[in-house]
Amino acid sequence: MTVDPLEIEDTSDWLGCPTELETCRYFLRMTENEMQELTLQLRKAREDIFGLVQMHADAAKECGTLRAELAKAKADLADSNRRATDIETKSNWELMANSRHISELTLRIRELSGEKPFESPFPHLRETSRT
Repeated sequence: MTVDPLEIEDTSDWLGCPTELETCRYFLRMTENEMQELTLQLRKAREDIFGLVQMHADAAKECGTLRAELAKAKADLADSNRRATDIETKSNWELMANSRHISELTLRIRELSGEKPFESPFPHLRETSRT
């Protein structure tokens, strides 16, 4: 079934129906508004990106500073450990030397007091018979 073009109602003169030109202008305004909104969103996105780039640069700078401080702290720790080891070694040598000196003085005192220096200072325990 085909419709005769003469039977189709012409609505161009009805009230409230936009003409083709009005429809084009309406879509043009909608497109311009959308472009303005997208332009604002793009500007905001660029500002956000710039802010993030700046934050990253600040964080990278702080990270570099902290890495340098950490390296210095590690070097200071290694120096402190080395000094502590040197002090401990020296202290152990001094303790050994003092102990040896005390042993020599004790031996000399025993000799001068008439004791036999290489004899045990403790009396022998009585031997018990084992059965």
